Amino acid sequence: MVGKAIKEANAAVAGSVALAMHVRSVAKYYGVPVVLHSDHCAKKLLPWFDGMLKANEEFYAKYGEPLFSSHMLDLSEEPDEENIAICVEYFKRMAPMKIWLEMEIGITGGEEDGVNNEDVDPEKLYTSPEQVYSVYEALSKIGPMFSIAAAFGNVHGVYKPGNVVLSPERLLKHQAYTKEKIGCEDDKPIYLVMHGGSGSTDEEIKTAVKAGVIKMNIDTDTQWAYWDGLRAFEKEKHDFLQKQIGNPTGADKPNKKFYDPRVWTRKAEEAMRERVGVSMEKLGSKEKYTASTEPGSPQLGEKKLDVVQTVAFVAAGAVVGSVVTLLAKKK
Repeated sequence: MVGKAIKEANAAVAGSVALAMHVRSVAKYYGVPVVLHSDHCAKKLLPWFDGMLKANEEFYAKYGEPLFSSHMLDLSEEPDEENIAICVEYFKRMAPMKIWLEMEIGITGGEEDGVNNEDVDPEKLYTSPEQVYSVYEALSKIGPMFSIAAAFGNVHGVYKPGNVVLSPERLLKHQAYTKEKIGCEDDKPIYLVMHGGSGSTDEEIKTAVKAGVIKMNIDTDTQWAYWDGLRAFEKEKHDFLQKQIGNPTGADKPNKKFYDPRVWTRKAEEAMRERVGVSMEKLGSKEKYTASTEPGSPQLGEKKLDVVQTVAFVAAGAVVGSVVTLLAKKK
């Protein structure tokens, strides 16, 4: 990623593309599917989205597959008509490359990635079935690879119990309404997304998954887990972290192996990994995939593909930057 000190207009694009190339270089060595996804992109950040989409198109032209797997547009602050219209135009470019589009309609409370809805009218935290269907109607004409983050009282962050009222059962109304409108046999024709999943109860998560949620964001819980891993390490090794030389084992003993960033960042990563596992279990995506034993190799488009390959969402967790996206198997 490009550091925040770099003020170049295209820095975010350059950082995202660099991260995508890194993930493609190492993903296969882990033996599990990885979905390379960019999250919340508000209207003011569309130049970032444009840059990533251009990178996808250039990569696709060379290798027959996109650089990223999925992108999210968060235009929930805009009027519904404008939100949907912009999503349609971008999805027209994404669909031929088999890139998944996630969009948001209705407002998620709290603050995330520069979008602040901390003082929003509580009634606006609940998306209506009609709103969800209007998205489905517009995007399904272009392709099937899209999901909808419909608000049901969601709030980014973690708050005192009772201050946030989630109503995941409302998601079933969205499914029923769209099913009736399109006359299909599937009880859950819409791929839904749960934002603000951090702090949710097991029952709320279970209800959401049963209603068709295939992805849940838990940024705040994983941020805390990362910090908590570091906090626990500092507490355990406190006396070894006060100076470069000298600790309880001797006044001349060096402490480099304790304050080395590679040591304590690893403890933070391990704690976050464990937290991801907890959510995968709650979402029902644990042990849904047998790890591959195939030797690792980079996926940087070494050879041109003759056939466009479909990128599909799978039951796995993918860590991208500070945002952890969990994909639950659709029931």
